[in-house]
Amino acid sequence: MLYAVISQDVEDSLEKRLSVRPAHIERLNALKNEGRLILAGPHPAIDNVDPGEAGFTGSLVVAEFECLADAQAWADADPYMASGAYASVIVKPFKKVLP
Repeated sequence: MLYAVISQDVEDSLEKRLSVRPAHIERLNALKNEGRLILAGPHPAIDNVDPGEAGFTGSLVVAEFECLADAQAWADADPYMASGAYASVIVKPFKKVLP
């Protein structure tokens, strides 16, 4: 089943994000290589694709997991959690309708 991993950053998270970004991307690429990643990306803090020093306010990942507990465990192990970049993460089942 698909799950949405919706994170909220702490304020001024950019340095914390950058410090562990390679490990974060590596985990996403593993999901992609397994054919389980639907989409992933951050929420810019300003209305711009490249927010620069304004940074990001959170992220969204939609991916396939066996169950909610597996999706939650994956989210809890994210390097952004360990670095303190994320203030909170919500994991919810997701039903893709379109496209």
